[in-house]
Amino acid sequence: MTAMASPSLSAASEEQEIALECRNVGKDYFRHNGERVRVVREVDLKLRKGGFLCVLGPSGCGKTTLLNMVAGFEQTTEGDILVGGKPVNGPGPERGVVFQSDTALFPWLTVRENIEYGLRIKGISKAERRKRADEWIEQVGLTQHTSKFPGELSGGMKQRVQIARVLASDPEILLMDEPFAALDAQTRNYLQQELSELCRKSGKTVLFITHDIQEALMLADHIIVMARAPEKNIKAELHVQMPYPRQRMNETFAKLYNRLMDEIDNPFKGSVRSL
Repeated sequence: MTAMASPSLSAASEEQEIALECRNVGKDYFRHNGERVRVVREVDLKLRKGGFLCVLGPSGCGKTTLLNMVAGFEQTTEGDILVGGKPVNGPGPERGVVFQSDTALFPWLTVRENIEYGLRIKGISKAERRKRADEWIEQVGLTQHTSKFPGELSGGMKQRVQIARVLASDPEILLMDEPFAALDAQTRNYLQQELSELCRKSGKTVLFITHDIQEALMLADHIIVMARAPEKNIKAELHVQMPYPRQRMNETFAKLYNRLMDEIDNPFKGSVRSL
């Protein structure tokens, strides 16, 4: 069964609507003694344009490895990854990555300069770089911190700079690897709401990695649950029908939370199921 990050699409329109597709994707690593270790196995998924897909699962289930393959940082051992119908053979400008660690920022550049960096690499004019950077600085609420360096910012501010830098480059797909995992609960909750609003306004397609059930339910319109290999990784999927902005303290949220928790706590349930 293929995990599909939207309701069923007609055969005629499906290809145009798909931003990202994984076809039977697998990844092996080899230990020093030559032993093969299967990290990702038989991942099939489709992510529609404008969709927000959360990949949820425990540590060690291959979530980050999957994202790295989509980003083009690692090659698949088997299967294919397609972005816009074209095979992924390496990193590309249509995919922007927000990392978990704030070390992705350049410490010697200011907030504005960090956000402008990718635009400068693309050869965009100085005036246009400044315009785009300042627009996203305002969007993420850092107008008063434009000239500060990363070392002068809080963890939450640094992650907002990362998000602004990626969005300023206008990628088709935003790839996010547990970007809020190291933040305190209050900052994490605030940035989840902020990210949700930014992505809905911009219409960006998002693949978001998390081990936090509440985070997945706050952000995603579709969730897939991964289990550790050697079993087939995707074990369950959930289409989230709750309207935005979402509230944690309601009956629907609690029911969905418990269903997802049950999936994660019971790794030996059968094949892929719709929750």
